[in-house]
Amino acid sequence: MSVEHTIVFVGAGNMAGALIRGLIGTGTVPADSVIAADPDQDRLRALETELEIRVTSDNAEAVKDATVVVLAIKPQVFAQVLPGLSAAVPPDALLISIAAGISTRIIERSFPDGSRVVRAMPNTPALVGAGASAIAGGTHATDDDLELAETLFRSVGIAVRVPEEQIDAVTGLSGSGPAYVFAMIEALRDAGAREGLPEETALQLAAQTVFGAARLLLDEKEAPEVLRDRVTSPGGTTRAGLDALAAAGFADAIMGAVRAATRRSVELGKIAEETEY
Repeated sequence: MSVEHTIVFVGAGNMAGALIRGLIGTGTVPADSVIAADPDQDRLRALETELEIRVTSDNAEAVKDATVVVLAIKPQVFAQVLPGLSAAVPPDALLISIAAGISTRIIERSFPDGSRVVRAMPNTPALVGAGASAIAGGTHATDDDLELAETLFRSVGIAVRVPEEQIDAVTGLSGSGPAYVFAMIEALRDAGAREGLPEETALQLAAQTVFGAARLLLDEKEAPEVLRDRVTSPGGTTRAGLDALAAAGFADAIMGAVRAATRRSVELGKIAEETEY
């Protein structure tokens, strides 16, 4: 599905670059309808050369004709960037933020009354087109705005809608989740090497096993419990391994990680709410 919008990315870091590549690569948006603004000239030149988009270091110039503005800047620089954007963004432009911890309420109070804001939480597998993004609408965002945001983020993976109060849980689960998976792959690699496999072979097997299991789950559309039971024979090797995981508190550890990351996201949001914008 293609969309007819002038989309401006304020910030051109890794996630913005992934989204731009996804939008252009899937034909969702033509390259000449995308503008990237960033103070890093090397980053801009690389995107301009690779994707043939328009680039600038002037945020106000970039957004003056935008219909969609993607705020892809770090949360700690919002206070410096938002005031300059507020007067420059067209009043009917949709604002989409991918900054962790910055609520739609913070953005709305920095722009004119009635500004439409969507908050998104993508994750790093978007860099390879396999991202998981959640989106939430602000006070004035419409269903059409949310549908547009879903279309944009589906160019780099899947996108789901959630109420904004659930974004912290999304951050703890899918936002931070890739790191948990990398830690698991690291442990599988080290365990395989300890049992006598070459480290590189163990890593290949571990990564492909995680990839294949996730792909099977998504394709089969079965509950993970069902698929787990299918490969677990009484008294077999898998049963022995699962028993060892249970004894070590594997499930509790994963749930604890999600809980801790969610709570930290809540804390960061409270800090952002108390910051002057």
